[in-house]
Amino acid sequence: MVSRVIPVEPFDLVIFGGTGDLARRKILPGLFRRFCAGQMPDEARIIGAARSDIDDDGYRKMVAEAITEFGNGFTCEAKTMDAFLERIGYVAVDATGTGGWDELTSRIRDGVVHAFYFSVGPSLFGDIAERLHSHGLAKEDARIVVEKPFGRDLQSARALNATLAEHFREDQIYRIDHYLGKETVQNLMAVRFGNVLFEPLWNAQYVDHIQITVAETVGVGGRGGYYDKSGAMRDMVQNHLMQLLCLIAMEPPSKFEPDEVRDEKLKVIRALEPVDPHHIVRGQYAAGGDEASYREHAEDPRSTTESFIALKAHISNWRWAGTPFYLRTGKRLKARTSEIAVVFKDAPHSIFGVDAGRHRNVLAIRLQPNEGMTLDVTIKEPGPGGMRLIDVPLDMSFADALGEEAEEVTDAYERLIMDVIRGNQTLFMRGDEVEAAWAWTDPLIEGWQNRGDVPKPYDPGTSGPDDSMMLMHRDGRRWRELKK
Repeated sequence: MVSRVIPVEPFDLVIFGGTGDLARRKILPGLFRRFCAGQMPDEARIIGAARSDIDDDGYRKMVAEAITEFGNGFTCEAKTMDAFLERIGYVAVDATGTGGWDELTSRIRDGVVHAFYFSVGPSLFGDIAERLHSHGLAKEDARIVVEKPFGRDLQSARALNATLAEHFREDQIYRIDHYLGKETVQNLMAVRFGNVLFEPLWNAQYVDHIQITVAETVGVGGRGGYYDKSGAMRDMVQNHLMQLLCLIAMEPPSKFEPDEVRDEKLKVIRALEPVDPHHIVRGQYAAGGDEASYREHAEDPRSTTESFIALKAHISNWRWAGTPFYLRTGKRLKARTSEIAVVFKDAPHSIFGVDAGRHRNVLAIRLQPNEGMTLDVTIKEPGPGGMRLIDVPLDMSFADALGEEAEEVTDAYERLIMDVIRGNQTLFMRGDEVEAAWAWTDPLIEGWQNRGDVPKPYDPGTSGPDDSMMLMHRDGRRWRELKK
């Protein structure tokens, strides 16, 4: 059964960039679902803030249209929509000037939680933080939410953290990574630390290797100009895949509390070894069908930015010494899937002989699509004719386990925004985490730039460059198949 809904305290949530793509696609539809679920109190207020010169009614109309377009078919009674829109307001604000700030300040009430969502580019973070402070809105209990990218290297990340720290304490800053809000990611911690079955085996003695895959079928499209300045390493590995790696590899925290969890994640990042250049494979998708190539999307025929990357990492600690972590992510691949696979070692001795084949247990955690987990176990193949072993999955998908209630599982943004209102930072990144991740990432990027490495081309609809397969084959292993 889906967990019961616990209402949050009354709040004023200001969404800077309230007319932007992220607000329309994720933030506003997510807030509407939380309102329909009864988690938002009647006293809650949401204020959009952007440059557009519209009034409250105009913004409410835009919000209603966004919920209809991006709500994934979610419906509520008409009177519920009306009640939600009554809690919506709008102020035209100049993020880098003085316009609109006095009006915004007058709309913020006393006696409620104050949260400010920076759904804007990082270049505006400092301007908005400074103006919140100068207008008396950066109060002791105020919270700010900032979206990635958290810098593009260690130097810029430190500068960004320092800018925010001028006006807000670390415990007021919520760096959001929507991957950490996914139900399956949180279930990963429950599986690890809530079951005596797994934790004794969660180490180099029993785990052969771990694979983390985030594959997409779409290309960069109209984002080519932006993406070409970042690439798969900066866009995905340094944040999303790094966070998944931390949750898989971290030691059990003493308590399930924000700083205890984030302390253990930080230890993992700091224990990551430098990656050998031969253990990195970068690729660019070629043209295919009616779809242009990456270089055409980037409008740069000589672009050396990767749309695919695979690498082998090691963690220097007692738990994981010698166990490789294989990470891969890319655009225009065979299937859209995000998965963590914990591949356990073979049994030390098979009593069934070579004809039975080699078999091993695999715990696969699927983040998308069809969130859930499977555990491959070895059994005898039914029927006469001797002992033939096969692997079968013990499958727990949310759709099957929860039935119709699976539709009620909250979206990542819904959960994370409600955590901001509660003041719970467990699923948000701390400043030192971000800097440590860049400190590991920067030398890898600098290395291939100094070597003049060029990404390998790969055909759309495949699993990436052939060299990524060789990365595994050299170790006698293979990537799990990308399945739709």
